[in-house]
Amino acid sequence: MPNVRFRLNGVETEIDADPDTPLLNVLRGQLGLTGSHFGCGAGECGACTVLLDDHAINSCDTPLWSVADKTVTTIEGLGSADAPHALQRAFIAEQAMQCGYCLSGIMMSAAALLKRNANPTSAEIKAALDRNLCRCGSHNRMIRAILRAAAEMRA
Repeated sequence: MPNVRFRLNGVETEIDADPDTPLLNVLRGQLGLTGSHFGCGAGECGACTVLLDDHAINSCDTPLWSVADKTVTTIEGLGSADAPHALQRAFIAEQAMQCGYCLSGIMMSAAALLKRNANPTSAEIKAALDRNLCRCGSHNRMIRAILRAAAEMRA
C-alpha cells in the first residue's frame, strides 16, 4: 500500500493505509482522533465534518487518497483546553450544546464559514450549517454562538 502524506492539525503526517479508506476511519482508528463522529456513513449528517484546506467536508465518504498533500483540520486542531478557539469559547458561553454528538461537525462547518466570511448573517450561518443534523434543539443557541465568535474574531 502506498503511503499518503498530508498536514493534519498543523503536523506533517504520513499514513500507511489503503488509499480508498475513508478519512474518518483513519482519523479515528489509526490516529486516535475521536472528535469527528461516525453518524450516517453516507455524508448526510455532518457529524464527521473536518476542514480540508479550509473547506468543510464529510470525512466519512472522503477517501484517504483525496487528502494527499493537503491540509486537514479536525476539532482537535481547532483549539485546545488551554487555548480554545473563539467558537469553542462562544459555544460554552451560549450553552449551545446538549448531547454533543453533532457538535464537532457543526463547529468545523462554522469555522469554514468564518474563514471565508468574517461577518456572517444569521441566514448565512443557517445555510452553512444546513448539512449538519442536530436533534437536540440547540440551533438558536448555536447561531448566537457563531455570531458571538465572529464578533470576537473581528475585534
